[in-house]
Amino acid sequence: MSGASDVIIVGGGLMGSSAALFLRGHGLSVTLLETDLIGRQASGTNFGNVRRQGRAIHQLPLANRAIAIWRKSRELLGADVEYLQSGHIRVCYRDRPELVGAMEDYADKARLEGLDLELLSGNALRDKFPFFGPDVLAGSYSPTDGHANPRLAAPAFARAAQKLGAVIHENTKIIDAQKVGEDFVVTAADGRTFRAPILLVTAGAWGNALSSQFGEPVPIVPRGPNMSVTEPVPYAIPPAVGVMTPLEEETVYFRQVARGNIVLGGSTRGPSYPEDYRAYVLPQNTLSQLKQIRRLAPQLGKLNIIRVWSGIEGYMPDSQPVMGPSATTSGLHYAFGFSGSGFQIGPGVGETMAEIIAKGGTDIPMEPYKIARFAGA
Repeated sequence: MSGASDVIIVGGGLMGSSAALFLRGHGLSVTLLETDLIGRQASGTNFGNVRRQGRAIHQLPLANRAIAIWRKSRELLGADVEYLQSGHIRVCYRDRPELVGAMEDYADKARLEGLDLELLSGNALRDKFPFFGPDVLAGSYSPTDGHANPRLAAPAFARAAQKLGAVIHENTKIIDAQKVGEDFVVTAADGRTFRAPILLVTAGAWGNALSSQFGEPVPIVPRGPNMSVTEPVPYAIPPAVGVMTPLEEETVYFRQVARGNIVLGGSTRGPSYPEDYRAYVLPQNTLSQLKQIRRLAPQLGKLNIIRVWSGIEGYMPDSQPVMGPSATTSGLHYAFGFSGSGFQIGPGVGETMAEIIAKGGTDIPMEPYKIARFAGA
């Protein structure tokens, strides 16, 4: 037996790392197990959007909890994760005028959950955001959203958890998990075993491999985001920007970091291979992304792309994560399948799961995330 603790967490992304930190805050001993390196997959390869708007309304309480953590992240973590509360604007195009009404309806509902949005069009939109192309019709602006650096976030949470006593094992691939008596026994590929009465699975696109061992398979689909970054230019665009559209090809977004580079994401996703821990950027997808970015903000089309990358994200059929207690096994908990939208809510997920484990409940609405919704699927 390599180690025993109060809680084992399998998966060292943002959800697992933040859960480890908050569980230590509750006084529970924690062992965090990661197949690769902390934050190497979806948590470290995503766009870095810290946005609340555009989420399902029922997810806003969780997003509000998360934004409070992001705002105090430097103090909490003792590290700079490049969080900027610089705003977020979501726009629609002239050939989809019906989406203006959808923005208005969303803003009304979001206001009841504490998220105030400003709807802009015409001269007001152009005066505030002159970089938009002529195809942009209207926008929904959230001044209290922003962005952060995903390459820094999960490692910073993990280091903070480690300073409080969490035990972290990287390069530890888990191949088996069973409940033996009152404890879970988790076995790594190299033969090491770990024991705890509570198991939290935060394994992203690999979550189904463990949930299935407890009779709870889920229809998760792995996908690879198409990401790229430009050469640096003078800093001029504070908010993160995205497109509201039903077409995947049009769903591009961008943000400018303080160093001047423009980070681009969205449009068509690429293939990913979870069994090989690899995802690939297809050149045609990058070209599609650039075509759509030029439509959104024409001046960005003049910039040179200096790097492209991808990662492996796990998508659920309803785009909602599996989160909360197991329906079959006491002491087992899940938080995975965030469908490409988990970065902003990640710290809130960690704090909520720690609260559920340590206190037995939470005020955050959890019904939409129950794994039992896939029973018999």
